[in-house]
Amino acid sequence: MPAYASTVLNAPADEVWGYLRDFGNLAEWLPGITLCEFEEGDGSRPGTVRRLEGTGGTFRERLLTLDDVSRSASYEILESPLPVRDYRAVYRVAPVTDSGRAFVEWSATFEADDETRMTKTFTRGVFEPGLASLHKHFPD
Repeated sequence: MPAYASTVLNAPADEVWGYLRDFGNLAEWLPGITLCEFEEGDGSRPGTVRRLEGTGGTFRERLLTLDDVSRSASYEILESPLPVRDYRAVYRVAPVTDSGRAFVEWSATFEADDETRMTKTFTRGVFEPGLASLHKHFPD
């Protein structure tokens, strides 16, 4: 069961993607993250590794894809204090054609001994608060 959340932002998809394609700005908009820095690469291409620090501990993640055409990116967790394995996440921005707004979705697949609990942790503890905070950057 994948973790999943989505929202609609009051801004054009290209503008929202211009902000979210930055693999190094997570500390600006994800609640609980106090530091996001690159260990390898510069965030502009796959292979970049970022280190995140925050209330949940230290995470290391690698950018897998960055696609400006589909306005999507994917990444994997390399190290995490959470009990998950084979974590892969995707976030995507699409235009809402009848309103000019942006539809943003964030999802992840992973393995865990307690997948239900970890799905809830990522959905309610990471994705939903993160997407909600984007409304501050793109107010209604």
